[in-house]
Amino acid sequence: MRRRRRSVNDRQGNWDEFALLLIDVQNDFWVEPMSLARPQFEANVARLLDLCRTEGIDVVHVRARFRDDRSDWMPRYRLTGRIPCIEGTPGVATLPAAADEAGEFVIYKQSFDAFLKPALPAWLEKNGKRFVLVAGLVTSVCVLLTAAAAAQRGYLVGVVEDCCADQPAAHGHTLDRYPFVFDRTTIDGLAGRRAQWLADLESVSG
Repeated sequence: MRRRRRSVNDRQGNWDEFALLLIDVQNDFWVEPMSLARPQFEANVARLLDLCRTEGIDVVHVRARFRDDRSDWMPRYRLTGRIPCIEGTPGVATLPAAADEAGEFVIYKQSFDAFLKPALPAWLEKNGKRFVLVAGLVTSVCVLLTAAAAAQRGYLVGVVEDCCADQPAAHGHTLDRYPFVFDRTTIDGLAGRRAQWLADLESVSG
């Protein structure tokens, strides 16, 4: 049974200025070495989505999708002749744990950085979002580059590290290397960070 979305009065706090970007949780990116290294990833993503929906954090599903004719491939991939998530193939499918619900914004990208799709910053601005939570695949590529783009566009950013995955060394290195780009948190740590993040938003608004 789908959990009831809480009313505003039921929620633990005000998350109106926050949005979750859930990135590329798709078959082609969920390769065996990652699944062996991060066996709780899918369950964690499901928990994160449940938390966001319960607490009123808007969710944006960011997914990769490319045409078979190579017309929208990045040049490097045209040279190699291979790219993940070609439309119509099993690899483009979303993992069940990351399925969207009615009313949630879904955007398809053809790059590492989701902000290259104008619809994403337009949606965030329209909905008054100032703090972006980022999770998904792959930590050192699309998660990092989207987080960096968000920071450079004026958003505060938090990476939900137990809802990201990569090759183990790359995952850890990325999380450790960029404290000047994003805060780190976990699913269980989200509620405890909210007050500080709201204070940070107030501070940068002054």
